[in-house]
Amino acid sequence: MVAWAYFTMPTEQELRERQAEQARQDSIAAVQADTQQVEQPADEPEQQAGMPSVGAEEEDKPQEMGSFSAASIRDTSEIQVETPLFKATFTNVGAGPAQITLKEYETWNHQPVRMIEDTSQSAYSLGFLTNENYNVETDELVFEPLSDSRSIVLGEGETRELKYALNLSDNQRLLYTYTINADSYEIDLDIQFEGLEQVVIGGTVDFGWKPQLRFTEKDASTEATYASAYVYTGGELEQLKLSEAGQKENNYNGAIDWVATRTKFFSQIIKTDNSTQGALLIGEQTGSSEQSTTDHHYRSYLTTDISPQNTVSYQMYVGPLAYRSLKDYHEVAYNMVDVGYSWLRWFSDPLVKYIIIPYFGFVDDFMNIGLAIILFAVLIKLILYPLTKKSYRSMAAMKELQPEMQEIKEKYADDPEKQQKATMKLYKESGVNPLGGCLPNLLQLPILITLWRFFQNSILIRQQEFLWASDLSAPDYILSLPFSIPFLGDQVAGFVLLMTGAMFLQSKLTGGMGPSGGGGAAGGPNMKALQYVFPFMLLFIFNNFAAGLSLYYLIYNLVSIAQQLLIYRQMDKEKEAAAA
Repeated sequence: MVAWAYFTMPTEQELRERQAEQARQDSIAAVQADTQQVEQPADEPEQQAGMPSVGAEEEDKPQEMGSFSAASIRDTSEIQVETPLFKATFTNVGAGPAQITLKEYETWNHQPVRMIEDTSQSAYSLGFLTNENYNVETDELVFEPLSDSRSIVLGEGETRELKYALNLSDNQRLLYTYTINADSYEIDLDIQFEGLEQVVIGGTVDFGWKPQLRFTEKDASTEATYASAYVYTGGELEQLKLSEAGQKENNYNGAIDWVATRTKFFSQIIKTDNSTQGALLIGEQTGSSEQSTTDHHYRSYLTTDISPQNTVSYQMYVGPLAYRSLKDYHEVAYNMVDVGYSWLRWFSDPLVKYIIIPYFGFVDDFMNIGLAIILFAVLIKLILYPLTKKSYRSMAAMKELQPEMQEIKEKYADDPEKQQKATMKLYKESGVNPLGGCLPNLLQLPILITLWRFFQNSILIRQQEFLWASDLSAPDYILSLPFSIPFLGDQVAGFVLLMTGAMFLQSKLTGGMGPSGGGGAAGGPNMKALQYVFPFMLLFIFNNFAAGLSLYYLIYNLVSIAQQLLIYRQMDKEKEAAAA
């Protein structure tokens, strides 16, 4: 398999040719997109009113929106907004943010985290049907800015308003009012429909986020596994996730709490105070999820009722998937972060929200996150020590019975029923529980599974350095191989190697130590062989996981070895005292 992977991997020349072909295709697509957005001449009134030019192809036609198109002004403008948390560029094309850059976070190559791809129009769009039978999309309309300032800087604790208007007539207009809070990633929007009661058909509007969220991590294929759209409705969190190329739409009816799209560590969310009729999630994918060149584009929309006061209010979140920020926005918004399997959420959620996150929040001010992970692993092992002690004692007791169990097996080799009865009698007389070695370990599994899921997804350890690891949320590769090994890849992570070594040592102690000294594993030669194969399997499984996760399990296993030696030493002393 190693030889096959080496000889079938593409050469450097083939890789360059593929990249050149991809660049050529991207250039063609960009030129086609530019030609479709050619500005119409100003001296033709039909084009100013949103009408297509004579002879134009269908795909070149600007969207017809009747009087709303006519209300658009010609001049475009931008307003720069800066808070302690983000910088945003608001445009009057669609009346909303066209760029949002987070100030406290960087991409893997130390570039600012820009939540929106390069665009010249608002990321948010309001859609509705008019009495002229036009579908209006406000991100294609040019509003009038009602602020003379071109730059707004907010200090801690400050709030500011931004207003835009789309004037249809003297007594008809669409008024946008944004409220920006310097201490939050939330942006509030109030929309007022002045004199438009009979214009908007059905009294409902669709409001959503349209552009593609940008990836921020080095391994795009890994981050692609997290790209998706969500809706929270009826107390349930529903996800739209594509696994192959194509497009999919999911419609939801009834009361909707919020909709969202996300990448691995960042998200945008929309909720409203108005009553809702439903939601729409749209996902598009250009290739398989394993390909780093695949585009993942998810959109989310809320269908909202216009209030009797002819207003609609929205609260938008654009920022990190951080627990405290999301909790301030909505109580269950953090449920988008995978902290455990669905059947285990009853345990995982309280463990993460009330123990793990408060712990890391407390130690973050005076301790490196790597050291915090080490201390956390030690604390977990100390808390679980009574279960560990019971497990090792039971395993040792079972090993003591191995000679007698072998005699029973030989004596009743032809009668399994008598063999089982004699074995159970031996357990009862010796006071040994055959499940005593595994039950304590099973009780530890919920904690281990929760930490395994959480450390892979948590922004708490993102871009935190420790020893040779530059980012504890990514693999800490220290060895590069001249070929790629299936499942492992062409690089080997440092903490994973150390973790594997620690597990080999622990397996040797488990298989060869006890109060009586020496001896094979309780399950015979096959079981003993599995004890050494398992750590080698984990090398393949953990190699591409977060370095913080491997560091945690490394320390966990080292402390387990220390506890194991301590327990066995205590049992040897107890045996000597009993013999004396």
